[in-house]
This record gives sequence, C-alpha cells and structure tokens, in this order.
Amino acid sequence: MLNEALVAVAAAGGSAVVQAAGTDAWTGLREQVARWFGRGDEARERVELERLDRTAGVLAAADSGPGRGSSDAARVRDRQEGAWQSRFESLLEGLPEGERELVAEELRALVKEYAAPASPEAQVSGNVFRGPTAFQVGDGNQQDNRFGVE
Repeated sequence: MLNEALVAVAAAGGSAVVQAAGTDAWTGLREQVARWFGRGDEARERVELERLDRTAGVLAAADSGPGRGSSDAARVRDRQEGAWQSRFESLLEGLPEGERELVAEELRALVKEYAAPASPEAQVSGNVFRGPTAFQVGDGNQQDNRFGVE
C-alpha cells in the first residue's frame, strides 16, 4: 500500500499524461514516461510508447468526435487519467521500499517539467465580497484559505 504522497504523485502523473496528449509537450512527456516505466528495458519502453499512443488516440477521438466538449469526453479523460494513475501506482508498489522514493522523485521531476502552466483565466483577482466569505485559491499543493468578513 502506498502512502498519500506516493498516491498523489501517481495521480499527478496520470493527469500529466492526459493533459499533455495532443499538445506540443506530448513528444517529450511520452518519451520520458516510457523511459520511466521501462527502467532501462528497451522492449518495455516500446510497449509503453504504444500504450501512450493508444491513449493519445482515444483522447483525440473523444475531443474531436460528436461528443466533443461533452460529459462523455470528460469521462474518457477521467478514465484515462485513472488508468495511468493506476499504472504509476502499480510500478511504485512493485519496487523495494528503499528504491520507491527515488523512483517517485523521478516521477515528480517529470511531472513538474511537463506540467501545464496555470492559465491566467484560472487566477482570481479583483473580487469584492460583502458579508461572511469562504474563499479558496490554490497553486499546486499550496492553498490559502480565508474565512470571515473581508
């Protein structure tokens, strides 16, 4: 069983795969993820590259098909994200405990390198609240929560 930090890095890996598919970052991320899974085994890397390509194809079809932008496309993305999270978790669980954190750190670095930058639309500014307020903003794993009258 993985601890929360390792589950979180596996989830971030799944998100990174799905978010990068179809973007300029895809080629680099695809190669790095295959290398991460391959752990020096070229045959395994090729299998992972094929799996990543299938994922990209499924996501492209969902994003360009008749249900484009629908909840069906979102479900496809969620399923792919979950599938990759499970794959990352499985690899981490199969490692000896002493090696697990080192490999997880490699995954953290990979995710950080290819993470989508926060879009300006996702940022909040210039809001005025009258009365009791619960407002939350976040950046990665850091969040500022303010409750009360502002």
